[in-house]
Amino acid sequence: APATASPLRRRALGVGAAILASVLIWLVGEIAGVDYTVKNPDQPEMVIGLGPVITISLGSALLGWAALALLERFAGRRATAIWIVLAVAVTVLSFVPVVTTDATGGAKVALGAMHLAVAAVLLALLPVRRP
Repeated sequence: APATASPLRRRALGVGAAILASVLIWLVGEIAGVDYTVKNPDQPEMVIGLGPVITISLGSALLGWAALALLERFAGRRATAIWIVLAVAVTVLSFVPVVTTDATGGAKVALGAMHLAVAAVLLALLPVRRP
């Protein structure tokens, strides 16, 4: 894609790349034998399969895009800076369940890597680059 790709195209690419990054990390963990079973108090044991990885990555990416679009509409020139702060804060908060859930070390590393990968891709591709 040329450097002048439309923001819509760039953002759609960002969403796809965020999902792909999570899927690849999940697959590497699966191949390496990671047990993706997580246990939380008062909830049934759950295995984090590829479906939830795709769904959560897609949902997170679309919410990030929507938040940025709203900020661009209502916050003017500060929209990108505000969005970056929010994205970093949400990423940090997303580690609370990773750290507090009962899961193997391998699962926690893989899930944490997915959180970071989605955030990194979205931070790199969603904001509009001004020349």
